[in-house]
Amino acid sequence: MTRSAPSTVSASLARGRLGTAHVVFFVVAAAAPLTVVAGGATTGYAVTGVTGIPVAYLVVAAVLGLFAVGYVTMSRHIVNAGAFYTYIRHGLGRPAGVAAAAVALVAYNAMQIGLYGGFGAVTADYLNSRYGAGVAWWVCALAAWAVVAVLGLLRIDLNGRILAAVLIAECAVVVVFDAVMLTHPAPEGVTLDTLHPGLVVSAGIGAALVTAITGFVGFEGTVVFSEETRDPKRTIARATFTAVGLTGLLYAGSAWAMSVATGPNRIVDAARTDGTELIFTLTAPHLPDTLITLARLLFITSLFAALLSFHHTVARYLFALGRERVLPAVLGQTSRLTGAPKVGSLVQSVLAALVLAGYATVGADPIVHLFFWITVTGGLGVLILMTTTSTAVAGFFHRQTPAIRQNEGTWRTRLAPLLAAVALAAILAATLTEFATLLGVTPTSPLRWAFPATYALAAAIGATWANILRRTRPDTYEAIGLGADSATLHTSDTIHHQPV
Repeated sequence: MTRSAPSTVSASLARGRLGTAHVVFFVVAAAAPLTVVAGGATTGYAVTGVTGIPVAYLVVAAVLGLFAVGYVTMSRHIVNAGAFYTYIRHGLGRPAGVAAAAVALVAYNAMQIGLYGGFGAVTADYLNSRYGAGVAWWVCALAAWAVVAVLGLLRIDLNGRILAAVLIAECAVVVVFDAVMLTHPAPEGVTLDTLHPGLVVSAGIGAALVTAITGFVGFEGTVVFSEETRDPKRTIARATFTAVGLTGLLYAGSAWAMSVATGPNRIVDAARTDGTELIFTLTAPHLPDTLITLARLLFITSLFAALLSFHHTVARYLFALGRERVLPAVLGQTSRLTGAPKVGSLVQSVLAALVLAGYATVGADPIVHLFFWITVTGGLGVLILMTTTSTAVAGFFHRQTPAIRQNEGTWRTRLAPLLAAVALAAILAATLTEFATLLGVTPTSPLRWAFPATYALAAAIGATWANILRRTRPDTYEAIGLGADSATLHTSDTIHHQPV
């Protein structure tokens, strides 16, 4: 069966436009630091009732750092915008890879689209309370959607500069707020109680770890941009470890600073009383109104930055699958002017618009039903992918030549990936156990299992489609995971192992 090779434009993304700093801006912006600090940390205290949120962030950062060891080692051998999909394909086989692609599309679309609920509600509340605008949440959400849809078609480095400006301002505000809270402690003074290692084994820490890990979702996207970096073999490793370290310290430090300002024994009650307003309530008496207003605006732009970053991630997954003909080939087209994956970007924008229209029509709560439920579900999907990828990394290097394994070392190719798989599996088990709590529903609610079941269904559909391709389009099946090389089908695998 003859394959028509795509044009150079559709076979690859724009090369050499991103350096380490650009990639860090993209993935840390996806994590939305100010949103996590103001919303995630306080929600963690309030929902779990656990005071060990700061140490939970440190534990999760350590686990993700362990995961990153094998992840970035594999990035030196596989350069493909498909990221998790490609790695799982090369480590566990083509059916598993396509199953992972289906899970990734559900997870990242859930993260991206769910964020519109938060952005719309927070922005509408700000405009209505400050200016009496009387605007509906979905109007603000659609305004953000329009901007994201346009930016998604522009040069990736331009988007990087926009995210850089927003992210630097966010981090600066968080650092200022932390300094204010630490210099104005509760009567107990500055204590390290909420950072005590013993809290790791306290009751309810499972839910705290789950809450913490959602704040890091997005850091793994470094590999998604590998084809567009100047030096992927070095850039991806630097960006990944920088993103994990930066966000881990920022989250843990901010959660600890809040507990210092309220007092470690009162942080849970304060979080339940003030919610996402807690950080503003604690700092407002000590800072000019102008700075507090700026921080509130940055809270909104933090959500927007995450929207834009996840949009790019989804578009590149669709591009990778279209380029290899796993999905319609039209998705593998890029813009001749900007090098952006234009069709994948447009498809993601259309899907987001349809979901927003549906939520607005039925009058669903944008915070609970869209932002909270859907992004939590998205985070679950990314956790599933990370756990599977760690196993896939070990499988990939097991099939490499002894020279490659020796060159990379046992720690990077076996021990670290397998230890990460065990640690992530434990957090995944805690996530599923505590999922009703995370959704805010009763343990008997069918929603507790309905959302996780979505990923089982997606994986089953992906694996089934891969097997259909094996029987009906063997050339497409053989090219799964080859990236730009899929344009020309080779009979032997170029990654030094037999097809599986």
